[in-house]
Amino acid sequence: MRPGRGLTCLALACCTGLGAAVCRTQAAPDLDPVDQQRLIHLVRQDCGSCHGLRLNGGLGPALTPQALAGKPPAYLEQAILHGLPGTAMPGWRGMLAPDEAAWIAARLLKGFPEE
Repeated sequence: MRPGRGLTCLALACCTGLGAAVCRTQAAPDLDPVDQQRLIHLVRQDCGSCHGLRLNGGLGPALTPQALAGKPPAYLEQAILHGLPGTAMPGWRGMLAPDEAAWIAARLLKGFPEE
């Protein structure tokens, strides 16, 4: 872990009230192919409106494997669900379940599929 990485994780945990659970690591869940397609569309369209339709950046930063290198999957899951305080990144917990956020985070780290 690079210096400061734990502090970022800890800061997000404090802001979201999730404590150490933010820093856990878990495998991405297997989702039904229909759910996967729905999530691919959501990320490409809704997330893409800020992060670029190819996820190469726009108003929000790039969500490519290179740009996310070194970010723990749990950090990304929590950013997806709870947003990032002090930024334009909203939380999506009203629209996504934790297992869906975990699936998205894992796919972003590998390279997100096309629609």
